[in-house]
Amino acid sequence: MAFPFSAKISAQPGPQTAFLRSGADICIYGGAAGGGKTAGLILEPLRHVSRVANFTAVFFRRTMPQITNPGALWDESLKFYPRLGGTPHLRMHEWRWPRGGKIKFSHLQFETTVYDWQGAQITLICFDELTHFSAHQFFYMVSRNRSTCGVRPYIRATCNPDADSWVADFLSWWIDPESGRPIPERAGVLRYFVRIAEKIVWADRPEELMEDLLQGQELPPGVDPPLPMSVTFIPATVFDNPALLRVNPEYLAWLLSLPTLERARLLAGNWKIRPAAGLYFKREWCAVVDEAPADLDIVRYWDLAATEKAELNDPDWTVGVKLGRDRSGGYWVLDMVRTRANPGDVELLLFNTATQDGKRVTIGFGQDPGQAGKSQAQHLVRALSGFTVRPATESGDKLTRFGPFSSQCRAGNVKIRRGSWNEELFRILEGFPDLAHDDEVDACSGALEMLNPQMIGRNVYELYRQQAEAAAERSKPPPVQSVPQPGSMEWFEEQKKKG
Repeated sequence: MAFPFSAKISAQPGPQTAFLRSGADICIYGGAAGGGKTAGLILEPLRHVSRVANFTAVFFRRTMPQITNPGALWDESLKFYPRLGGTPHLRMHEWRWPRGGKIKFSHLQFETTVYDWQGAQITLICFDELTHFSAHQFFYMVSRNRSTCGVRPYIRATCNPDADSWVADFLSWWIDPESGRPIPERAGVLRYFVRIAEKIVWADRPEELMEDLLQGQELPPGVDPPLPMSVTFIPATVFDNPALLRVNPEYLAWLLSLPTLERARLLAGNWKIRPAAGLYFKREWCAVVDEAPADLDIVRYWDLAATEKAELNDPDWTVGVKLGRDRSGGYWVLDMVRTRANPGDVELLLFNTATQDGKRVTIGFGQDPGQAGKSQAQHLVRALSGFTVRPATESGDKLTRFGPFSSQCRAGNVKIRRGSWNEELFRILEGFPDLAHDDEVDACSGALEMLNPQMIGRNVYELYRQQAEAAAERSKPPPVQSVPQPGSMEWFEEQKKKG
């Protein structure tokens, strides 16, 4: 098929170009959101796959949905590969070229999935979001990085910062230990390593590592000594991706709306920041008010516990947070109830609170997985007959679930009705995640999820992005209605419609 036009496919000047030009055996790109990581990774094999016979590349994500989700790797490949002769094979998640070139998309969901690749020879291995993989998975796949097609085997990877991942240690030479930000002068600089008994030894020149690599062993005649692998890191942020900011200017607003921890990681590229008290909530973010609007959509979400306080224990609290949403998308924390009690008293508290709240308030609570959780949920629904009750299966870690509520507070979208419970709520939210008990945090997260059912099961960062786009759309001025000039074709068409 002949196309009536031609299109140029090229990297953006700056870090993306440097990534595609790197001669390192292992090049890791990114370290912040929006830097063009995925597009750069997708472009990488195009230099070989259509012209080198039997060239093979494999893209890995930790799970298959991360490949096939809208806007993920497979969708991104559709923008480029058909233009260069690639034929998709959907069932296999592969692209194939006439000379035998192949690009495959796969996952390493479990630690042992790597053994499915025993005996494989892969010229180019690409890891998207390297921090999602374990060190064992990465270095095992390095052993599969072999080639017989004439192209030297190599590895490319992208990532966002994670201070607790093995990748943070692996890239520590490129990162400022004080600021946690990449050191500009070291971007793209090659270093060399050998891995001996799971310990990595680094050097500035490969010759410095030969003695460590061979460990005094003599090689058979005619066998060349193995070479250490070269590594580099090329950092990029959203400001290195002008194409994204032109097409989607709200993306920067999304990054700015993130809670402090995620904003420092994804916007600033900070590899050292960790969850700490005060990063997810500050009381000055929320106005304390005496009255709330009357026309709110209201829920009461319970984080349940069922152990009484005794002299030698420190049980969790049962906490019920009452949250409303107004017509403009603002949120109102209206009340909080908390207790430590046995199951019977907890059930009575739920019923009495529901009676006081009234039937217009929807009740929710977390449902533990398994049959015991289902049985408890069914029992409470029966005990609260006459009220609207929605048990919810909670998924995701506490930090991820609390992120949207934290984001709304930081943006000034959450107001809190004055009450004697305010100080206790502030203390717990400001102390998260360092305190022993964070039941109020889970109750706030669950209440927000109840008011936004689309949040459940969705990537939290995608939710932030959509919220930022919606806010930007609401802030746009209304379009100016153009008036057709008398005598113009538009004017005549309008006159016809008017009869």
